[in-house]
Amino acid sequence: ISTIYIQFSCNLDPLPMHGPELGVQADDIDAPEMEQEPKQEVLENKDVVVQRVHIDGLGRTKEDLLTYEISDVFQAKNLIDVMRKSHEARQKLLRLGIFRKVEVVIDTSRGEDALPNGLDVTFEVTELRRMTGSYNTMVGNNEGSMVLGLKLPNVLGRAEKLTFQFSYGTKETSYGLSVFKPQPGNFERNITLNAYKVTGQFPWSSLRETDRGISAELSFPVWKTSQTLKWEGVWRELGCLARTASFSIREESGHSLKSSLSHAMVIDTRNSSILPRKGGLLKIHQELAGYTGGDASFLKEDFEIQLNKTLFWDSVLSASLWGGLLLPIGDKPTSIADRFYLGGPTSMGPQSEGDYLGGEAYWAGGLHLYTPLPFRPGMGGFGDLFRTHFFLNAGNLCNLNYGEGPQAHLKKLAECIRWSYGLGIVLRLGNIARLELNYCIPMGVQSGDRICDGVQFGAGIRFL
Repeated sequence: ISTIYIQFSCNLDPLPMHGPELGVQADDIDAPEMEQEPKQEVLENKDVVVQRVHIDGLGRTKEDLLTYEISDVFQAKNLIDVMRKSHEARQKLLRLGIFRKVEVVIDTSRGEDALPNGLDVTFEVTELRRMTGSYNTMVGNNEGSMVLGLKLPNVLGRAEKLTFQFSYGTKETSYGLSVFKPQPGNFERNITLNAYKVTGQFPWSSLRETDRGISAELSFPVWKTSQTLKWEGVWRELGCLARTASFSIREESGHSLKSSLSHAMVIDTRNSSILPRKGGLLKIHQELAGYTGGDASFLKEDFEIQLNKTLFWDSVLSASLWGGLLLPIGDKPTSIADRFYLGGPTSMGPQSEGDYLGGEAYWAGGLHLYTPLPFRPGMGGFGDLFRTHFFLNAGNLCNLNYGEGPQAHLKKLAECIRWSYGLGIVLRLGNIARLELNYCIPMGVQSGDRICDGVQFGAGIRFL
């Protein structure tokens, strides 16, 4: 009996369509050479049957969890189909986050009940250790942080994960505990429970905020979208960051309790979240606070749209649009902790004695052209991580009088638009973050805006 031995590596090349390229060498075949052609014909041109699927190397993982991930292998009808479905099953097993390595072996069936066209598929797995630790640095939006993590993967044997994380940053310090539980057979449908404490500083508002909270999330796919339902309860403590804080900030200081329900929908077809070349992104988020308790009552809506198109000479045109609206419920005004901010450390919008108070409505748009570096230095290697960047950004942030109606709101958002343009260089740091060195020229500026023109350096994971 001929033996077919196939082992998938981490980077699987496109599957070959002809026998001589399948990796079946003469040394692998025990039968006389004249019998190679009939057996090859059986495997490639005729139906095959996957009789058994084995999983070797299991320790604490429950077999019923893996049954859902490998069941499609039994539906394969020919050798190429077996290889494809086995590779897909391997990817599903790795996605569970409980195996360090997964290899696949496809062999002809043996034993008394073996069929002439029968195949056995074996998944050789190596489980992750019961406890793993990590130490890394993270780049946020114009800030950095050190992160220490402790993970307990596959706690109960069905892909559960317990994670503790501590983060110390230039503007924010946090620690939290989370429990993750996927639905067997549908990894995208999962539940996450969180408990956390976050302390952040906002110098542009002379504000310090400490949040202690718990949350429960349910994530699930619908068609091509990713949906998330979330409940969150947060005890918030606001305080002044400096003695010179304005009276408006001092008035906001104190304790509050927010209990909210939120929903998020995401459609992401981009080939990269950091520096995409094609595809689009749509994010819609709604949050309703006050109906499940707490003393904060509001309805908050915001969205994000991004479109990317590859042009000539390896250039990419990218367009983005963000927007949001915060509606207070009842007579109580919205909290500074719930409002929108635009501009970060170079803030804009409503202020009091130099402290920025945020706004209840905003929009921001950007148009970007990314091109390769002039003369393409380092082409095909390190140089491809850099892109030349031309941009035009615009936006506005304000508070609304909700008795005036939608038409008056749109008119107010269209008045006194801030906009700027410039150019620079972008460095992509894998799929984690990106660095920008830009020369910016602000044009549309309003009184009270804090302006920072000329050369600017930015680091982050989310850019307009």
